[in-house]
Amino acid sequence: MSKLGHPVLIVNFKAYQEVNGSAAVRLAQLCQTVAEETGTNIAVCPPMVELSAVAATVTIPVLAENVDPHAPGSATGWVTPSMVKACGCAGTLINHSEHKVPANTVEECVELALGSGLATVVCADSVDIATQLAKCSPDYIAVEPPELIGGNISVTTANPRVVESTVESVKSVNHAIRVLCGAGIKTGKDVAAALDLGADGVLLASGVVKAKDQAAALRDLVSEL
Repeated sequence: MSKLGHPVLIVNFKAYQEVNGSAAVRLAQLCQTVAEETGTNIAVCPPMVELSAVAATVTIPVLAENVDPHAPGSATGWVTPSMVKACGCAGTLINHSEHKVPANTVEECVELALGSGLATVVCADSVDIATQLAKCSPDYIAVEPPELIGGNISVTTANPRVVESTVESVKSVNHAIRVLCGAGIKTGKDVAAALDLGADGVLLASGVVKAKDQAAALRDLVSEL
């Protein structure tokens, strides 16, 4: 059974100005409101400095944007999976295209995160990388072609085959891994297209965080689930 629900829409807050300080809590609360109103699964990835505040305020899954491959102990300045779990988080992103790490580090982070009871969402920028990282056995792999991230054209339109191929390749390595897609996802039609291509959900950011009307953007994104 999916730790985050199925299908799932994960909203990555990144480090946008729009989610500085208490704005991160407000957006997370809005995501929860829409999730409850529509009966859909929405998870949030607030900035690292707001993890505890957000996790204490909402009941929908909260994920860290990253963890480091360190156990509790002498690790000044690093973020351990156990810290993230203690904040009240349900999971973490690993290897986002804006915070890439070597494959062996991904493996270490996945092992430590799973050992701490966190859901793991490993990001990959190509089918080949997704297939390689599937060997780490994360809960989810999210494929996001970097050239489409933050743009206005969804991966489901620009390169639908990358979604289908990632699903096929990842499942051939480990059928239990759920596959997400991201990059340019902004509408309910984009989300529906992702699911039609075999994805188990989507990972997105600017389509919600930078929207003029965040509530309307969220409701549109889940409208065809």
